[in-house]
Amino acid sequence: MPRRRQPTARQERLGGELRKLREAAGLKAREAAALVGCDSAQMSQMESGIGGVSEERLRRLAAHYSCADPDLIESLVTMANDRTHGWWEEYRSLLPTSFMDLSELEHHATFRWDVDCLYVPGLLQTEEYARRVFSHRVPELPRGELDLRVAHRMARRTIIDGDRPIPYKAVVHEAALRIKVGNRAVAQAQLDRIQELSEADHVTVRVIPFALDDFIDAGSAMVFAGGPVPKLDTVVRDAPHGSAFVDSEAQLNSFRTLFRRVEASSLEPERSRDFIHRLAKEL
Repeated sequence: MPRRRQPTARQERLGGELRKLREAAGLKAREAAALVGCDSAQMSQMESGIGGVSEERLRRLAAHYSCADPDLIESLVTMANDRTHGWWEEYRSLLPTSFMDLSELEHHATFRWDVDCLYVPGLLQTEEYARRVFSHRVPELPRGELDLRVAHRMARRTIIDGDRPIPYKAVVHEAALRIKVGNRAVAQAQLDRIQELSEADHVTVRVIPFALDDFIDAGSAMVFAGGPVPKLDTVVRDAPHGSAFVDSEAQLNSFRTLFRRVEASSLEPERSRDFIHRLAKEL
């Protein structure tokens, strides 16, 4: 297969999972390469995402690695065979690569959890709210890129309000709901939008009020995207130059625990809707 100049995060993840399986089997890259008839350079390219891997070779590697998780193997095969060119491709080369990687991750996600303490989560944002958020970026964005970022964020919402939505949970701190991003009309429309979405069966929005005594986990935003199997879950964290994708098993377990704690500390969905309704009336 031809080498890729810039592998996507999904392609890098596939390679990373193959490397984890090899290391768990106690094999060096050159030893694994010899088992499937390639050289160390080709193995390195496969494990970095620069080079693709065929289904046949992937299954042979999994067998040599004594991988006893058929669901994981099938999920990796699906990733290896994936030739999806989604809606986000129209933004490639126009927006940072991390935007494409996040869109692709969301497209393949089986569920999504968000925690946010300063801003309304992106999937819940109205167009005007998103525009105000991007407008305050330093340095200021050119008008053309600002419009593209807003349009891209609006298109991402299809995973919760499109034809095939996925289960979605958002835990939002009261601070994020009270901070005015824009004028009263923008704030009102944003609260109305959250309430509207929270009525859907697949969407759960919970609020963490200031009055809560035992909440100590208000650190930073978290996006947790479910994979086809738990080992392929991914956490996305904000980073200085884009988004950081976290996929180590230990870290994933930590974030699962963190989300459960934050969720347990928040108001029940019905009380959360009432809470947001009261905030809207105060505007």
